[in-house]
Amino acid sequence: MKQTLKVSLPIFIILFLSGCLYPKERMVQKIPEDSYIKQVQEAVNAYKSEHEGLLPIKTKESMTDIYIKYLIDFNKLVPQYLTEIPANAYEAGGIFQYVIINPESNPTVKVFDMQIADKIREINIRLSTLKYPPFNEVIHGNVFSLDFKKIGYDEEPVIRSPFSGQNLPFVITSDGEVFVDYSIDIYNKLKEKEIEELSDEYDLRSILVEDSIFVPAYSMPYTLDEFGAPIFIGKNS
Repeated sequence: MKQTLKVSLPIFIILFLSGCLYPKERMVQKIPEDSYIKQVQEAVNAYKSEHEGLLPIKTKESMTDIYIKYLIDFNKLVPQYLTEIPANAYEAGGIFQYVIINPESNPTVKVFDMQIADKIREINIRLSTLKYPPFNEVIHGNVFSLDFKKIGYDEEPVIRSPFSGQNLPFVITSDGEVFVDYSIDIYNKLKEKEIEELSDEYDLRSILVEDSIFVPAYSMPYTLDEFGAPIFIGKNS
């Protein structure tokens, strides 16, 4: 099912102005080019071939989520395997962090927008001023919505989805970790694919990355509830 995104004139003007006001060093290549992804993928493949299967990645904690765990280390690729760091990469002044998914079976290059990390950092700074997070409603299990007014927001902060263009909310776990909620994207993708039966262990986030250069950064795994709606199943390591 194809979706049509309608933007009213005032909202369009706000988005346009916000883009103009965004720091110049972060305005480079706001939309990733396939050519950059292809070049980095070829460099990763060459590096792996010449280093006995090792990948050019940075070391991250073992509990880091799989979609932001394997960050590409361009220092290992430039200049031998890549002429220069892509202009849209975070390391070169862009806004995109390059990552690898499926590192063991099929190392594949994807990206995510570092503005997501910046917004989560901003929320965490505000949360740090309170003894306890201002939980609002239970979404599922140990995942809650937040009362953002209690940490100084006039409006609930959102992130624009790289998959659908829709605004995605933030949620928080009982231990105080903030994540992006991609459930609306997953729900829409499920309707498009008409997937009928899935195992309880299947992480629904994988259907978002199949046909996209993006990954659902700063998220938790999802499964389906008894009504066929995506729900959280906890963190994935």
